[in-house]
Amino acid sequence: MLFGKQGESLNPTFRVSLLAGLAFSLAVASGCTVHPLMATPDVTSSGYASVPALSSIAIAPVDTRYAQEVRNHLIFLLNGGAGQPSGARYTLDLSVRRSSSAAARVQVRTDNEPTSSLMTMTADYKVTDSGTGSVVATGRRQISSAYDVPRQEFAALRAERDAENRAARELAEQLRLALGQDLARAENGS
Repeated sequence: MLFGKQGESLNPTFRVSLLAGLAFSLAVASGCTVHPLMATPDVTSSGYASVPALSSIAIAPVDTRYAQEVRNHLIFLLNGGAGQPSGARYTLDLSVRRSSSAAARVQVRTDNEPTSSLMTMTADYKVTDSGTGSVVATGRRQISSAYDVPRQEFAALRAERDAENRAARELAEQLRLALGQDLARAENGS
């Protein structure tokens, strides 16, 4: 659309400003970069944690079933299914809590109990350097998972267990991302 009526050329000043605006927008767009968090380039030059840094984390044992679920998923995510590293550079201490609360009353029952609940799982973590013993990173992540509470007792217990498992899986994914960010900051010295 650089021409006016019936093949007439547009004002040269307008054409130059249009081309300058296009060049400026291309220059700005080329400066925007997105890097994958779990990529393998050198940590110091790219600003994000590499896969070798994440796979050098050993996770300390935990004491509850749902915390073990989080730990198992996290070990799998950090090491690609290879298990715990033998000579880990970092140690992760993990503390997981859960709570269940009524979310809504979907149907009216004779005992007026809620039929929907919300499972909330919270993880506190601390990453220490295995060589020096210094704390590299600390943090907290939380996830919620909704579930239906049926009338049958076993079905209600199974629904709660399934919600725990879903929350544990999602919490492990959040922890992996948080650990990647924390290690990138620690290794870049910021």
